[in-house]
Amino acid sequence: MSDLLHELHPQALRIAGLLRARGEKVAVADGATGGLIAASLLTVPGALDFFVGGGVVYSFRARDVLFALPREAYKGMRGASDDYALLQARAIRDNFGAEWGLAESGSVGGSTHPSGAPAGRSVAALAGAEGEFTRLIETGSNDRIANMAAFTRNALALLEDALAK
Repeated sequence: MSDLLHELHPQALRIAGLLRARGEKVAVADGATGGLIAASLLTVPGALDFFVGGGVVYSFRARDVLFALPREAYKGMRGASDDYALLQARAIRDNFGAEWGLAESGSVGGSTHPSGAPAGRSVAALAGAEGEFTRLIETGSNDRIANMAAFTRNALALLEDALAK
């Protein structure tokens, strides 16, 4: 994990610079990434300037507590989909009082995903005042650790690209 965080640190620095220049903050809902999105951003000294918090959403209970949405809010949605990830991005943003909410929902492999999403599929979603964005990645791999890294890269790239516009 140390190697991955070292690799992602320059990107985290760029994201931090963009958020600081705007005077904005982000909240993160890590899913299949297991906390790697937040950990990447927290490699930047003084992260309190741009990062308000978040959590790892890895169970229905965690989802209920972190997002405080009624179960009906998810009706008809499946994990690792645009609408599911966007709902989470909006909720994490609103619940943490940030300008941006970044969420990831995916299936890293090695076990069956509760909604049947294929291993290697992840959707990153970003919700902010300037719009809502999603980015799908499908690695086609069942390599759990490699997928966690790829999903993290995908989510951070979505955030950086939106902030750089």
